[in-house]
Amino acid sequence: MAATSLLRTAAAAAALALLMLLLVGDVPLTEAYDPLDPTGNITIKWDITQWTADGYVAVVSINNYQKYRHIQAPGWHLGWGWTKKEIIWSMTGAQTIEQGDCSEFKGNIPHCCRRDPTTVDLLPGAAMGMQVGNCCKGGVLSSWVQDPVNAVASFQITVGRAGTSNRTVKAPKNFTLKAPGPGYTCGVAHKVKPPTKFISLDGRRTTQAHVTWDVICTYSQFVAQRGPACCVSLSSFYNETIVDCPKCSCACQNNITHPGSCVEGNSPYLASVVNGPGKGSSTPLVRCSPHMCPIRVHWHVKVNYRDYWRVKITISNWNYRMNYSQWNLVVQHPNFDNVTTIFSFNYKALNPYGVINDTAMLWGLKYYNDLLMVAGPDGNVQTELLFRKDPSTFTFEKGWGFPRRIYFNGESCVMPQPDLYPWLPSSSPRLTKTAFLALAIVACATVAFLYNHLVLDKYCGKT
Repeated sequence: MAATSLLRTAAAAAALALLMLLLVGDVPLTEAYDPLDPTGNITIKWDITQWTADGYVAVVSINNYQKYRHIQAPGWHLGWGWTKKEIIWSMTGAQTIEQGDCSEFKGNIPHCCRRDPTTVDLLPGAAMGMQVGNCCKGGVLSSWVQDPVNAVASFQITVGRAGTSNRTVKAPKNFTLKAPGPGYTCGVAHKVKPPTKFISLDGRRTTQAHVTWDVICTYSQFVAQRGPACCVSLSSFYNETIVDCPKCSCACQNNITHPGSCVEGNSPYLASVVNGPGKGSSTPLVRCSPHMCPIRVHWHVKVNYRDYWRVKITISNWNYRMNYSQWNLVVQHPNFDNVTTIFSFNYKALNPYGVINDTAMLWGLKYYNDLLMVAGPDGNVQTELLFRKDPSTFTFEKGWGFPRRIYFNGESCVMPQPDLYPWLPSSSPRLTKTAFLALAIVACATVAFLYNHLVLDKYCGKT
């Protein structure tokens, strides 16, 4: 009887495990949820605009619909696999990084014969005959909130050995997007109905694509397998304590086992190291510090007025190899529903759920501080924020004046532990007078006993 019950239990457990496996298997790999930007994604649109003798001409667009995550240099890499034996006869506005084996062709040589081509954007200044609209930015895409005009990239592609009608043409598969490293997962191509419509420059004529496919790519920091790249330090006018970034936030300083992992800011060899073999590499060369992060964000509670309070934010670049163009900062704090003035930064409230307004996106002013320079005297940008006090919620106690989360360029920054935040002096745990006297009596009695009442009896007696 016991054996039968045991078998039934084991069978039920196995069935449950199988069900969970099936459920997990049904979840698409493209799922990546960002609570601050739940609908953010990069959409690849493939519009066939013309049929040719052996294929078609298409306009491919990459649209960055992410509010605060952008693609910086060296730019995006878009790849896919062909369903049939397609080739790329020509491209305008982009190019493949490899041609592949085109030895079977004589005379008219294709641009690319690979079964899995990877394309990159052309650099600014490309020849006019190689340009199309929204191309030639070196693969850089702005975030949708910062600059929607420059959040789109496009190129034109002529495909051969493909279908020549809506019924015979096949969508590419296995799309990949690197920006420039991993992190994005792309779904399958879906046919869009109705197809994309194009409006002429004068706005008087509309044409329509023959076929339109959409591919949705979403970002996940887990998929990117990227460690932290920024940290947060805190200070205030009411407490002398400066809470630095947590130790080893991004890495641990160890020039013994990993020589060259960082460089001292006052090193006489700084220039030779920065301009050494790694120059131009995307691998950070950071200033030696306990936190070893390329970016440090400092939040300072600066002034307390009767009806307002003021905060100063400083973003410092500790990376000697990279300027951060079109940087942005996302900050969560409950008082952003009453922010009144932000100096020298752009600001937009991010409230994806429409009810709680506690998240702000900040970025630099164009041609003024939208470029965060490499580590050094000019490697920082600053702003000050003025908040109106809400009597029902405002307090400086228990670290309320400090941010809940901070993101730099879409990556979550390492925060100090809440119990280390600078607290109001009145909030610090203090001994009462009675407790202090009691502890003093116990301490004196103990010392007196240890010294056999030779010296301290009279002091204890007085206590």
